[in-house]
Amino acid sequence: MTKMLVSIRDLTVRLPSGARTLTVLDNVSLDVAAGETVAVAGPSGSGKSTLLGLIAGLDAPTSGTIVVAGIEVTRLGETALARYRRDTIGYVFQSYHLIPTLTAAENVAVPLDLAGAPGAMTRAAELLAGVGLADRGHHYPAQLSGGEQQRVALARAMALDPPLLLADEPTGNLDSGTGAAIVDLLFALNRERGTTLLLVTHDTALADRADRVVALRDGRIAGERRRAGALIP
Repeated sequence: MTKMLVSIRDLTVRLPSGARTLTVLDNVSLDVAAGETVAVAGPSGSGKSTLLGLIAGLDAPTSGTIVVAGIEVTRLGETALARYRRDTIGYVFQSYHLIPTLTAAENVAVPLDLAGAPGAMTRAAELLAGVGLADRGHHYPAQLSGGEQQRVALARAMALDPPLLLADEPTGNLDSGTGAAIVDLLFALNRERGTTLLLVTHDTALADRADRVVALRDGRIAGERRRAGALIP
């Protein structure tokens, strides 16, 4: 039996909105198997990015539970959450979130330095080479194209070889050709390292490459479909 890496049960997020309460996620339950690739699709405002942020421990739900790699994320305090994010999660944002005053190599080295890993800059250079940026490590984010910045962000996300990679609209700010190259890298990491990939996207071509597509609508799972020949949990 395939091991489940992510188990979400009855996840609900409600937020005050003026005189009423806005339900962002409504009783969502979802399992993701180790090594699986899952795309979460749906219109803007359906709760996709909120779901990813909750799995990363960046936000807390109103109710429900999230368990990742045997860790009940929804019960963790701030110190344990920081350790969980460092050891378990890699996160790729649509807008890259690189530190502008650091070079590409220094950006990739940040999680390695925070973890006290030896040879952080050497490892950062290896990671940049792995995403096709061997000669760009000394450049600052402003000197890089959008596609190059996203490659740096991907290298940084994978610096500590996390079991779960979260990607929030990873091609949203890129042209189609550059976006396709980033998608190839994401799925190559899944194949080569066995990294579980959970991504949010509006791009149907990207979603269709995943083992499974989960549709969110109005904060609820509206359905899902599995790609032929995909991993079966």
